[in-house]
Amino acid sequence: MIYHVRMNNSTNNSKNLLALNKPKGYVVTRSDERGRKTVYDLLPDWVFNDQWMPIGRLDLESKGLLLFTTNGKIGNALTKPGNCVKVYEIWVRGHVTNEHIAQAKKGVESKHGLLKALVVEKIGTGGAKTKLKIIINEGKNRHIRRLFGALKDQKFGTPLKVLSLNRVSIGSFKLDIELANWRYLSEEEEKILMKDFN
Repeated sequence: MIYHVRMNNSTNNSKNLLALNKPKGYVVTRSDERGRKTVYDLLPDWVFNDQWMPIGRLDLESKGLLLFTTNGKIGNALTKPGNCVKVYEIWVRGHVTNEHIAQAKKGVESKHGLLKALVVEKIGTGGAKTKLKIIINEGKNRHIRRLFGALKDQKFGTPLKVLSLNRVSIGSFKLDIELANWRYLSEEEEKILMKDFN
């Protein structure tokens, strides 16, 4: 297996956290019974062998920032609902109106509980698509996709569909790694990220 990795071998690397820019098409799991590629295929063998675990999830079709840790306390702090904001950039099929944005912030009931976003900001359009910045502080299964799937395009009466989803930050840590690459967080980045949980 070939790794295209930009490694920072300095001594101020965090011992607790590493970040991956996950491409589409990789499952966030240690092994997949259906034989699909997993995020561990993008990482050195020791990440798997030393039990580095993903903090939270990104579904198969989503991309962006994924953190890994061997420290359960850190993992719990960053995934506990309400603890840590996560920022996403998404493209939605359909015209997203101010009413949609208000509804997404108010929340939509689903069998997974209330799905809502803290912030929904329109940042671009292209044809019948809308680009949005979304901020949430919890992450139910397929949270953003289900939230927008519950809203209807007023013109066509069809559900809004998330076409692409990219997580660009978790807490204070912003994604700065090329797609499919990884790096350790620095001790300073870890300290800033974890400062609210100590």
